[in-house]
Amino acid sequence: MGGAVRGGTAGAPDVVCLGESMVAFLPSRPGRLADVPAFTRAVGGAESNTACALAAAGHRVRWISRVGADGFGDHLVAAVAAYGVDVSGVRRDPHRPTGVYFRTAADRAGAAHEVVYHRAGSAASAMSPRNIPYEEAAAGRVLHLTGITPALSPGCRDLVAALTARRPGRPLVSFDLNHRPSLWPDPATARRVLLELARGADLVFAGEDEAADALDLHGPDAVREALPEPAVLVVKAGAAGATAFAREAVTGRDVRVRVPAPRVEVVSYAGAGDAFAAGYLDAALRGLPLAARLAHGHRAAAAVLAVPGDLAPPPGPAAPVPVPVPAPPVAGTGRREAVPGPPPASATGPVAGPATAPATAPGGRVGGGGADCGRLRPGPRRPQTGPDDDEEVRTR
Repeated sequence: MGGAVRGGTAGAPDVVCLGESMVAFLPSRPGRLADVPAFTRAVGGAESNTACALAAAGHRVRWISRVGADGFGDHLVAAVAAYGVDVSGVRRDPHRPTGVYFRTAADRAGAAHEVVYHRAGSAASAMSPRNIPYEEAAAGRVLHLTGITPALSPGCRDLVAALTARRPGRPLVSFDLNHRPSLWPDPATARRVLLELARGADLVFAGEDEAADALDLHGPDAVREALPEPAVLVVKAGAAGATAFAREAVTGRDVRVRVPAPRVEVVSYAGAGDAFAAGYLDAALRGLPLAARLAHGHRAAAAVLAVPGDLAPPPGPAAPVPVPVPAPPVAGTGRREAVPGPPPASATGPVAGPATAPATAPGGRVGGGGADCGRLRPGPRRPQTGPDDDEEVRTR
């Protein structure tokens, strides 16, 4: 039932990313918006960030969105295309503007952070099932969405609901929670809609802090209890690492894996979650096991944390992580979780240059519904030097 990743066809993308991108104005120095004298123009958008990182890593990626028929729209399309992303799915709207925003250099979670959006009535907010055909969005092996899009308008909400509805033959649906409180009419609506959409996805990314804030769910196990439907759930805890739950296709039991994050000197947190999703998907498309996907997600995030903008040169080829070592029992459960050692030193910062593995490397599980559980096809499984999913600890 849905979610099995199809083999690629000639000219078809590996990944389709759908969502709004805006022109971002980054401050020339720290301080309040009122005190910043100048800004640098950049590109900001969760889905386009992930698309650019995946394309730079060597995958065929298409970005679907709407931008205004204005200079900012010209800049966005050109900037995203420069990363190698197919922008043929971007429509120009002569009646609505391209969104823009200004932000400070402070951490988004801190009290000093300021961001001012000018996106109400933007071209992307007019996306709906009427102007984004399902066949276009479902053209790839993976469809990547976020919780930002459904918050933009009722039409956008209907579109994401249609794309996450389970149906035969759909691509693997990846959903990043990406909670933006200011975009929602009220917390109750955000919680209800985000839970519904996440339950329709095959792969879900959620920050531990945003799960607590948006869903009132505290800790990875609580998130998994509320979201048993996705074949793979990744709960990120920033510098503390990430925990993934992957349901085995045969037994239906969960494998629970935790991978610590590398140390990095943070310049800006913007775009790190989008990079993590790109790193995970990159490793999954290359057939690497679950722990290695988390490790590569950390590497990709670390590269973005070290730069002021939302994008950075991608890390090198997805690398295997050390074999997990036994960990103390999880409190109150009597079970153990696999905890690989930290990523190698070469994985703690940006590594210039694209990954060397071919973009269409088959093999390995990405996670999806049904008996296949998202196995990449066709072709043989790549040799592995790290642990396979089945070598991790089953927890459910």
